[in-house]
Amino acid sequence: MQIRQTYPTQDGLAGAYTEPRRGIVGAIRNWLNKEGSAYAFLSIYALLFIIFIVIPVLAAIGLSFTFFDAIQPPRFIGLTNYIALITQDDTFMKYVLANTIQFAVIVGPGGYALAFLLAWMLAQLPRLPRTIFALILYSPSMTAGVAMTVVWKALFSGDQTGYLNSFLMGLGTIREPIQWLQSPQYLMPIMIIVTLWSSMGIGFLAMLAGILEISPELYEAAAMDGMSSRWQEIFYITIPSMKPQMLFGAVMALVGTFQAGAIGVTLSGSNPTPQYAGQLIVNHIEDYGFLRYEMGYAAAVSVVLLLMVLFFSRVATRLFGN
Repeated sequence: MQIRQTYPTQDGLAGAYTEPRRGIVGAIRNWLNKEGSAYAFLSIYALLFIIFIVIPVLAAIGLSFTFFDAIQPPRFIGLTNYIALITQDDTFMKYVLANTIQFAVIVGPGGYALAFLLAWMLAQLPRLPRTIFALILYSPSMTAGVAMTVVWKALFSGDQTGYLNSFLMGLGTIREPIQWLQSPQYLMPIMIIVTLWSSMGIGFLAMLAGILEISPELYEAAAMDGMSSRWQEIFYITIPSMKPQMLFGAVMALVGTFQAGAIGVTLSGSNPTPQYAGQLIVNHIEDYGFLRYEMGYAAAVSVVLLLMVLFFSRVATRLFGN
């Protein structure tokens, strides 16, 4: 039975409304009391995500269709930047794109496989040594910039006081110092070595946590069924049981690989790198955006980089998402 209440209207007549209106308001208030705090916390993240991710991405996409020199207002030019990138930018097509693909193909899967292998090996150790070695392996990812300046540049210094040159000259392997960081022949391999050394980041920790969460009963049951090889345990129990961590590690490895750019410039000390040997897409964006002030063209290159990251992220999701 519905309760009817009256209230005065403009013409003095009595109107009526039913209790279900209060029921709807009460349901909303009840929902706010139960879940409002959760959405309030999420709104902070959503606001920061929109400000620092969504808006910059949309701005980059919009600027990619304009000519913008950071002084005059953007002028719409359509697909001119993309056409010039494909047909006229020989540096991008000949050096930057090839370097980025080579770097990503080696460092991405290589660092990913290395992170999983080291995480699996650490999981076999007792808790105290596992924690110590995990900290040792994770620390280079936090101090990579300082280490490149202090350690790696000293190791590959081009004079005879450089550690590698001094060692090789002491062995009689070389007669004069080699310009390791200024030579197009050696710069990319050195970049790959340094990146692999510092690739044990948050993805590595996620994999380690995923392996440690696997129930030992699964391995015991598999051993009772006749499984005796460690490789069988890895492929049939470990990897299928930690697919979320594997997916997270793969995405983090892809994003980190394609976002790498400071390493070549830091090691060589110049942008562009010597004969574009270590020039990656991020360096190309910085070159046109902050050195030449061709912001529209730099935005077009950044959109291409975004599409590449999205494509390979989808591939990783297909592999580990199910």
